[in-house]
Amino acid sequence: MKQLRNNVIRAGLGALYFTGAHHLLRPIFAGVGTIFMLHNVRPSREGEFQPNRHLEVAPEFLRATLSHLRSLGIDIIAMDEVHRRLTERNFSQRFACFTFDDGYRDNRDFALPVMREFEAPFTVHVASDFAQGVGHVWWIALEMVIARASSIEVEIGGIAARFDTSAPAAKQAAFDRLHDWLRGLPGGDDLRREINTLCMRHGVDEAAICRELCMSFDELKSFADDPLVSIGAHSVTHCNLAMQSPEVASQEMAVSRERIENAVQHPVVHLAYPYGDKFAAGPREFALAKAAGFKTAVTTRPGMIFPENAGYLTALPRVSLNGNYQDERILPVLTSGAATAMWNGFRRIDAA
Repeated sequence: MKQLRNNVIRAGLGALYFTGAHHLLRPIFAGVGTIFMLHNVRPSREGEFQPNRHLEVAPEFLRATLSHLRSLGIDIIAMDEVHRRLTERNFSQRFACFTFDDGYRDNRDFALPVMREFEAPFTVHVASDFAQGVGHVWWIALEMVIARASSIEVEIGGIAARFDTSAPAAKQAAFDRLHDWLRGLPGGDDLRREINTLCMRHGVDEAAICRELCMSFDELKSFADDPLVSIGAHSVTHCNLAMQSPEVASQEMAVSRERIENAVQHPVVHLAYPYGDKFAAGPREFALAKAAGFKTAVTTRPGMIFPENAGYLTALPRVSLNGNYQDERILPVLTSGAATAMWNGFRRIDAA
């Protein structure tokens, strides 16, 4: 099903490009700016089974994106400047802002050198448990489990289920089903218990994944001292905030901010909601982020930035630089706003 969706999206992006429809829609739907969302930036990996490919872009594609934006005369600005322009209603020049979620080490090793080429600022939203080396990067752990297993047995809703994972297509189908099940579990403890069981059963060292992939607080301190870098919060545990009580959700926001500020010695005033779609961040979370003192908070809801977004600073949409669609031809489509306009039914604001 997810592969079908990817194919439909790819076809839609191609259609907008080849028909030139994005040129017609740009004046209406490009808005005043774009906040781009990324996760990993690193060289492409070999292998047919890469279920988290959508979270990875190659340095070359990041470079192509920045070059495209420069060719259009678009300002590349930091989240602080996004906040200033929206609150002051300064829309004389279109802008782009780059945000990276989770705090991966490759943001320093591969993204930063590319951003330096263009003197482009960016924000990395950090889950504080990841920086402490105790977080659960469970989607990577699940990929590693399935990659090495020929079959997997789990109990879902009290019913035993067995998944064939002997071939790439079967592995992808199993990943999609298990990913959705794990993400939908009601509590973080439930998710951690289940992924721990899978990792132990299939010989995956889950504890090592976080330490291997994510920057520590010591690394973040020197990283944050770079003038192009700002650090934002991404909760403590990377949980679905909408599934938590108001008290727990508020604590996830506030404690992550406090821990990161203490570690990097820089203000942390921008937030990214974990998962960030309408099932993980809604009006309650938007209000909690504002009450916690964040200047902005970004979702994963697709959309361009319009003047009206000034009234919803803790519900800002983003445009994903998705590893499944690393084709330079789609960049004019993404920056035109045509794709997100069609996705949103031509609504300019989605903050409900």
